[in-house]
Amino acid sequence: MSEVREPVDPDVDLRAAPEPVRVLPVLGAVSLGGALGAAARYAALLAWPASGAGFPWALFGINVVGSGLIGVLMVLVVESGLRVHPLVRPFLGVGVLGGFTSFSTYAMDLSGLLARGELLTAVGYLLGTLAGALGAVWAGAVLTRRLYRASEGRTG
Repeated sequence: MSEVREPVDPDVDLRAAPEPVRVLPVLGAVSLGGALGAAARYAALLAWPASGAGFPWALFGINVVGSGLIGVLMVLVVESGLRVHPLVRPFLGVGVLGGFTSFSTYAMDLSGLLARGELLTAVGYLLGTLAGALGAVWAGAVLTRRLYRASEGRTG
């Protein structure tokens, strides 16, 4: 008996796409979005530079805001029933918001805090980012669901 496996992401499972989507447009959308998101992160880090020691507030804020926007995007694209182009999710979700947030830099910041012996700050950053990012995804999704339902005259 063969097992039918669900695609990890229907936007990149080219057999399940609602309209013909080719690999190059998906890669192009992710690449362009990633470049825009990374440029936005760089601009935010320039506007709010780190002092080199202590809690990395700028990247913390970027990761929390980006995570909240991912919650908003997923509700609008996946749950709302809005018809969007199949490249919207790869462009905005994987590209722009994936490039804007930076959990690899978060890991490097955490490593730097530990290397400098700032244990309490490192633990606060570790747990604060985890709680902040997950909470922001949840809050973004809940708020977007409520606003979308209210705009349609529904409750719940």
